[in-house]
Amino acid sequence: MALGTLENLSGRAVIVTGASGAFGSGTLSVLRHLGANAIGIDRKPDDGVLGCDVTDGEQVREVVPEAIDRLGGRLDRLIHFAGVGPAVDLGAEPDANVYDALEVNLLGTWRVTAAALPALVRDRGRVLVVASLLAGLPVPFAGAYVVSKRALTAYADSLRAEYGMRIGVTTVYPGYVDTPIHDRSRDAGVALDGLVPAEKERDTVMTVLRAAAATRPKRDVASTRLGQSALRFTRHAPRIVDWAVTNQLSGLVRAGHFSDAEIARGFRERLGVPGHPETT
Repeated sequence: MALGTLENLSGRAVIVTGASGAFGSGTLSVLRHLGANAIGIDRKPDDGVLGCDVTDGEQVREVVPEAIDRLGGRLDRLIHFAGVGPAVDLGAEPDANVYDALEVNLLGTWRVTAAALPALVRDRGRVLVVASLLAGLPVPFAGAYVVSKRALTAYADSLRAEYGMRIGVTTVYPGYVDTPIHDRSRDAGVALDGLVPAEKERDTVMTVLRAAAATRPKRDVASTRLGQSALRFTRHAPRIVDWAVTNQLSGLVRAGHFSDAEIARGFRERLGVPGHPETT
């Protein structure tokens, strides 16, 4: 899509959540370069970023109207990047990590959108929800993230059904991108670094911006051509996807991946690989 289309964002009033993170900060930078009137919200306030914890309803109800006021009382685009990616064992009771994923990824998006809806409806704005290809490609140890992102896609679809006559809703599906959201999985020893095809931060940022600028944006869009193919495949051949994921992960575990991760101990045992291959 040509730069001329991105220039449609000039003068637009935009709120970006997760604005101090990798995707959010990059998006804010490009928006301002394009002449958009953009402001961010994030747990970590920064220049042009208001401090707001999207899991705190009171903060959201205070900060979102403040952001709209700073944008001149108008809101054309709401872009959701706020998200977390904990590592969990689905066989364990839901813990703080699970609640955090649901509160930030799903309910945080819901809260902020609800607070912004009056302005979005009035100005016939557009909501851009950043989900993940993992919404349709479940992998072990990322269950809380997968569940929250799949629920997020259902939220976007439901929002479109109820408000689509007055606002636009686009769901963006990035693949694996090396950002700090994976730090918790790295700490747990079950990161996917180097095990799956990687996308660039720019892929997601530019995909979101093009969807925000488009006159007739797509309903659902991935960040790359490979991602778009994966998105179609996961929707139309889920049984094959389940088989492929199970076989690939089983092979990785048998080859010694995740051997030092306590969270993967039960998974190894279910495969008959209780420890590192060299010690079994």
